[in-house]
Amino acid sequence: MAISRDKKQTVVADLSNLLKAAKLTAFAQYEGLSVADLQELRRVAREQDVTIKVVKNRLVKVALQQTEHLKETDTSALNGQLLYALSSEDEVAPAQTLATFAKTHDALKLTGGISAEGKVLNTNEVKSLATLPSKHELIAQVIATLTSPVNDVMNSLSGNLHALLDGVEAKATN
Repeated sequence: MAISRDKKQTVVADLSNLLKAAKLTAFAQYEGLSVADLQELRRVAREQDVTIKVVKNRLVKVALQQTEHLKETDTSALNGQLLYALSSEDEVAPAQTLATFAKTHDALKLTGGISAEGKVLNTNEVKSLATLPSKHELIAQVIATLTSPVNDVMNSLSGNLHALLDGVEAKATN
């Protein structure tokens, strides 16, 4: 069923706003996925702060043209039945979400992506992004690295303190 011109304009405006804020847009072919599978993908994506959109490629191309920093984006890769995963919070979350879901659903095939700067990413680049740790994992690793020397010093001091207390206790019992 065809949608009205007003509805198309609304979809393009919403998509343009999502693209403007997105740090990464990953896209994948979804032919063969059931409605239940798509609902499951949307649920999983929502937990990762990723938005899943199933939109005609023609409307995506119009939305890209309406987004100032994405006007020069090459849209030749946008072919076939595609779904789009976007995130304004994390640079790798869309790729990770689609790659993880594709492991259990063979019908979903990563096709490519568009970076925040408008660079078109091929399938291998998106798969490489999917293997990176998430933003939260990277922050945790940095904090662990920064606090490691402090923890080492505290452990050393507490070990010496325990030895001192054990010595004092041994003298007191004699």
